[in-house]
Amino acid sequence: MMIGKYFVRKLHTSFSLFNVEKSMLATLRKKTGYTFSNCKKALELHNNDLTKAEEWLKQQAQSLGWSKATKLQGRQATQGLVGVLIKNNTAALVEVNCETDFVARNEHFQNMVHNVANTCIQHAPKPQGDRIVKVCFDTEQLKDLKTNDGKSLSDHLALMIGTVGENAVLKRAMCFKVDDNVHLSSYAHPAGNNGTETLMGRFGGVIALKQNIDKEVNLDELGKKLCQHVVGLDPKKVGCSSDIPEKNVEDETCLIYQEYLHDENFSVKEILEENGVEVVDFKRFGCGETGTMEQPLENVETCQ
Repeated sequence: MMIGKYFVRKLHTSFSLFNVEKSMLATLRKKTGYTFSNCKKALELHNNDLTKAEEWLKQQAQSLGWSKATKLQGRQATQGLVGVLIKNNTAALVEVNCETDFVARNEHFQNMVHNVANTCIQHAPKPQGDRIVKVCFDTEQLKDLKTNDGKSLSDHLALMIGTVGENAVLKRAMCFKVDDNVHLSSYAHPAGNNGTETLMGRFGGVIALKQNIDKEVNLDELGKKLCQHVVGLDPKKVGCSSDIPEKNVEDETCLIYQEYLHDENFSVKEILEENGVEVVDFKRFGCGETGTMEQPLENVETCQ
């Protein structure tokens, strides 16, 4: 009888321990996204300590990521996402590339895009006077930027590469830093819900507006529409009164002389004048496009 009770007690204890381990395993897998076998190994090595197991997994993934990054360096990465984030009077427009569209839809990749945008905002310099500051980052500059946890973006990239198993590149970024007199708007296309504050798509844009006439205007709505115009029609510059409009409207590259995307009966210039608003500057990224990076840092003034 005593043997039977001992057996039942032992069986119950074993079953409870199994449940605890299984629960920890599920928690660790959900938190990190790593495989069943890797999470199980991490818990075994650290006596079911979730914190230590998670840290070990990240270290392993980062180490593996650096190794994979070295091996995959030469592989073409023209897919990916453009991310746009506005926070604290600062807008960040970033591009992160990968090899396939499948990985671009991956949660780990999209979190990386958000991390890059958020980090760029933290490193943007303050505006000088009533001007806005535009700062551009190339691949090497992005790699060296420090994130909130003290690691560089290149460290986080390696961690992500170790997870998704595909080459990835921090291609470029640009920030606008403005004062309270300038309104920032952004847009990404095709937009989707990625679970972060950052808008993401194959194309993205940022536009900086300044209201010169005191009248009731919804700058959020107008800014978004003008940014959609920038993303859709790809103007090359704002344009000034001294610029001569193209004879063929299809060839027009000055923003103010283009037909307004949302109403072709008006030019962008007419829409701006109607609302007492001017475009201080804008920027558009298309994923995978080639081109020369702008100067690393420049002050932007309104075109007279």
